[in-house]
Amino acid sequence: MDNPLIFGFALVAIDVAVWRSAVPRNEVARLLTRLCIYGALSALLFNSGLSPFSEPPLEGSRALHVAGAVLEIIWWLTGARLLSIVLDTLFLPKTWRRQRLFEDIFGAVAFLAAVVASLAFVLELPVRGLVATSGALAIVVGLAIQSTLSDVFAGIVINTTEPYEVGNWVSIDGVEGKVLEMNWRATHLLTGQGDVIIVPNAVAAKAKITNSSRPAALHGLTITLEITPEARPGVVLDALRLALEGVRAVLADPAPSVLVKGASVQSLSYEVTAFVDDMGKKAAVANELYDLCYRHLAAAGVDLRGPGDPRPHDPVAASGDGRIAVLRRAQLFAALPLDELARLAQGLSCHAYEAGEVLITSGSVSDALTIIDSGVLSAVASKGAEQIEVARFGPGETCGEDGLLAGLPARVTVTALTNGVIYRANKDALTPVFKNYPHIVQSMCGLLSRRQQSLDKLGTSKPAAQSEESFLQWLIDRVRELHDLTF
Repeated sequence: MDNPLIFGFALVAIDVAVWRSAVPRNEVARLLTRLCIYGALSALLFNSGLSPFSEPPLEGSRALHVAGAVLEIIWWLTGARLLSIVLDTLFLPKTWRRQRLFEDIFGAVAFLAAVVASLAFVLELPVRGLVATSGALAIVVGLAIQSTLSDVFAGIVINTTEPYEVGNWVSIDGVEGKVLEMNWRATHLLTGQGDVIIVPNAVAAKAKITNSSRPAALHGLTITLEITPEARPGVVLDALRLALEGVRAVLADPAPSVLVKGASVQSLSYEVTAFVDDMGKKAAVANELYDLCYRHLAAAGVDLRGPGDPRPHDPVAASGDGRIAVLRRAQLFAALPLDELARLAQGLSCHAYEAGEVLITSGSVSDALTIIDSGVLSAVASKGAEQIEVARFGPGETCGEDGLLAGLPARVTVTALTNGVIYRANKDALTPVFKNYPHIVQSMCGLLSRRQQSLDKLGTSKPAAQSEESFLQWLIDRVRELHDLTF
């Protein structure tokens, strides 16, 4: 009996080594390796007369008898463990495996059965009394931990019905966050503030659950705006629709919508709803949408003051020149003094355009800066035969800087998505501004440099190679040359 015991414990040691070292790395291969070791241990026990279904023979010393019993008990416990792993690895869905609840339950049941079997077969103890006693004990323990048991059974329901899974962004009982872990007791949520909140399964099972991650490629967002009731609703609705047109990330299907939500003496409430294909885009799109709503409303002449608020003196509005207001809304020129804005406004030319009209053609060299007063423009770049939309422009934004600043051909085609109005400022109008306000040149060159870098990342065709200097510095030098600047 010595050799079977030695070989048996050697196989157990090998199994432990495979388990602890996680070799092989592949989970299924490691499981098959352990099953082969378990099969060899089973064959060894049955062929040597050490049947796990009976007490070890009393032949030889007491120590050998105890060692045989220990080996048989290990056989039962190892079998229970491998059975739970087989069920977990080969039969459970991946989502259930990540949550580990069912693996824990299967493992507990299998180990309990293995312990009872060891007591009955290996040690030949009477288990009927044990089962009866354990039943009474289970009732007492169950009453003591009924809240925990409630969480366990609620966890089974949640994991079976799968209202959410690890990685989803959900709201449970008013708590919003990303699901980090689902176990037999609770769901762990990571909030937007970086805190981990633990929601008991019993609470989650009874609560209203909102899963923002389903469906996977459709996520809605809604912003609400309070607008003075003095503004005509039709004008406001048109401006807000243009703002939606200006956000590239907004899905066309389902279609976005604008709704007059309510009215009061103080304001009219407007609700703008849009959909995106990625949960991570919602915050950025909401921020962009707020900004575009502000700009399109301003371009439509909608006063954003509250009713009854005193109107501050605005020299731009007092001048009555709409061209100055257009320049003030453009971020590039917003900081210029009124007299400089008035002088620059004299050189602006106004152009109305219709949806579908091409304003700038790829490869052409623009001789003027285009300032959008109203409407939405789309910039499309060519990548081989593929047409890629790279940007949309709305009120207060500019395009055409490449030709005006450095004589570079346009790398995009700019087309009107909606009807609108633009203003153009040519070289003669802008050169005095560049001379008097060098920061305008720096801002325009920085903007053009960022746009060129974005096009480079897309792999679109580049203009002729410049010097080895940085593109931004090359631009500044080129502006000095074309506009005869000395700074």
